[in-house]
Amino acid sequence: MTKNLRNRFIIILGVIAACVAFAWPINKRINLGLDLRGGMHLILKVDTSKLSAKAKEDAVLRAMEILRNRIDSMGVGETAIQRQGEDQILVQLPGVTDRDKAVDMVKRVAHLEFKLVDSDPGRIKEALAGKVPEGYELKYTKGESKDAVLIQSQAILQGDAISDAKVDFDSSTMLPKISLSFNGKGTKDFGDLTNKHVGERLAIVMDNEVLSAPNIREAITSGTAEITGQFSYDEASVLALALRSGSLPAPLYVEEERTIGPLLGKDSINAGIHATLYGSLFVLAFMIVYYWIGGFIASLALLVNLGMIIGAMGFINVMMPGSQVTLTLPGIAGIVLTLGMAVDANVLINERIREELEIGRTLAAAIASGYDRALNAIIDSHVTSLIAAFLLFQFGSGPIKGFAITLSIGLAASLFTAVYITRAMFEYLLENRKLTTLKMMRLFKQTKIDFIKPMYLFLLLSGIVTAAGAFAIFSKGSQAYGIDFAGGQVQEYRFQTAVSAELIRKALKDANIKDAVIQQFDKNPEDVIVRTSEDSYENVVATFKNEFKDNKFETLRIEKVGPVVGKALRERAVWAILLALAAILIYVGIRFKNFGFAAAGVIALLHDILVALGISVMMGRQIDLLVVTALLTIAGYSINDTIVVFDRVRENMMKNRKLSLGEVINLSINQTLGRTVLSTFVTLLVVIALFLFGGEVLNTFSLVLIIGFVCGVYSTMFIVTPLVLLSQKKWQ
Repeated sequence: MTKNLRNRFIIILGVIAACVAFAWPINKRINLGLDLRGGMHLILKVDTSKLSAKAKEDAVLRAMEILRNRIDSMGVGETAIQRQGEDQILVQLPGVTDRDKAVDMVKRVAHLEFKLVDSDPGRIKEALAGKVPEGYELKYTKGESKDAVLIQSQAILQGDAISDAKVDFDSSTMLPKISLSFNGKGTKDFGDLTNKHVGERLAIVMDNEVLSAPNIREAITSGTAEITGQFSYDEASVLALALRSGSLPAPLYVEEERTIGPLLGKDSINAGIHATLYGSLFVLAFMIVYYWIGGFIASLALLVNLGMIIGAMGFINVMMPGSQVTLTLPGIAGIVLTLGMAVDANVLINERIREELEIGRTLAAAIASGYDRALNAIIDSHVTSLIAAFLLFQFGSGPIKGFAITLSIGLAASLFTAVYITRAMFEYLLENRKLTTLKMMRLFKQTKIDFIKPMYLFLLLSGIVTAAGAFAIFSKGSQAYGIDFAGGQVQEYRFQTAVSAELIRKALKDANIKDAVIQQFDKNPEDVIVRTSEDSYENVVATFKNEFKDNKFETLRIEKVGPVVGKALRERAVWAILLALAAILIYVGIRFKNFGFAAAGVIALLHDILVALGISVMMGRQIDLLVVTALLTIAGYSINDTIVVFDRVRENMMKNRKLSLGEVINLSINQTLGRTVLSTFVTLLVVIALFLFGGEVLNTFSLVLIIGFVCGVYSTMFIVTPLVLLSQKKWQ
């Protein structure tokens, strides 16, 4: 083995060893996202509209600190609390299973007040008749009795007097109660208060709700007090926790919620593993059968690629623990998709080697020339895909960022394995005389199809399909969008025994939930999805418990997006797509020194995006963040075919200066046809695996990819061609 080749293998083995070291043990190196392990993702808005200008300055920071104290008291590990924008807080609670308790805990302002009660029956009667005295409020006590109480508007003591709060049990009723301890000043003030008003009632008010209104029998100077009422233990625990951590400076509203139950998380992991396994097997089997030794080498490189992705994620988490790269379900899709896209480079190399062999070069010369000639196209295609991944990371959120990260790492690994590792393997076999011939199957012989002649027919066809898709989107209006963009709530449940959609629809309608859309799946009829325009979770759960008493059910996920967040996400998605197209336009224009070529390629990309979007909507799918992720992936991938054709056009224009541009384009498309079809076919193998085995969450995502990738082949042949000719004004 030559010194140069030995050094290359030392580097390769070093990379593999590093990947193993940082990837093992996987359960400690790789953090699972909330969609895989279960938990809650919340975007909370701090309502500062009623605060003074001075109080607004640090309201969000104070709210974050109080939330952090509350969450730490719950014992939730690996939480994330981050400021987002001017008045929003991102909260992630991994592994949280009690959704109701968590939401109540983070939303509760916990503004505690002590107010005197006017017990005059006559004044209470007048207040019930609508004549509430000035300086008073008519309230009703918590619990089933809901006694009317007339309380003073002005609090006589507030929650800042409290130093501690804990849950105890009333010895006489055995119901939960909250025991309060006052601080030094609070002890004195509460003692003075109770001493002055012995015999009167004192209302204990939290967040404008009267928890109880006991009689003051004697002065209380011990520094302790009790709040009794008809509490459940969980309610009392939340109240005590909120009181201990302090009251929020302003109310919090849930603008976005994504709660994944542990059962769905487990299902997602299984679906992701199956999709990865089957996708990998499909690709490896095809490559080995089609390219034989070349395919076997490519397959080994793909396995190293997979190891590098996991190793890189582990490395980032070990060396930069603050970053906490997580593996999400879309991230698994990114890994699977990367394997398919990595094949693109190997197919391009093998097809180049085939061409060099056919013109009479020796095997060693053909391999060397094949790698050299494929390099530019491989780099260009990877860079354009990385552009799309970068914008996904910038504009995406949560699991979408996970997809962008794994896709980016996978693309970088793909470039290394396809260009560096496979070439080293070929050179080793050549040097040791273990490779004397390179057999490959052939899908297409050299074709001579005229792609120019029917160009107007295909432009017309594309225009019709695009217009039909646009009409479908606009005609459906808000129904075309998922909750990510339209707002609303999605709830998913799993019943012990399947319940028909009609029975569920009737039960919800009787419960005054009239806009509910019910969805079931033939494969798992026990699973039910309920979509509503408003937050109806509590009403839905109560209805299910009442109407289907003998049929147990579990909450799999809750997703809620407010209209403001939905609008913002929609705008960010549009900007992400536009910026991706603009960045690709600039890059391709600079690389090929021809913005006419670049513009034609980007217009074709826009065509692919619109067709994929329109057809998916016509098939009854809704546009959400994962669909936008798929569209940006299509943009990054579909340009690969165009770049390969452009690269061949540039090469043929230098070789055949007597040919017209139209003839050169025809020749170039025919020469690269086998590569174009093969690459897309192999990538489709992994996307189909995602579609079949990736679960319901990735179903629409993979469907859009299938449509977009097929459309990408079509547009490379029949859309880019006429656009390039028209832009250059040299067609015949």
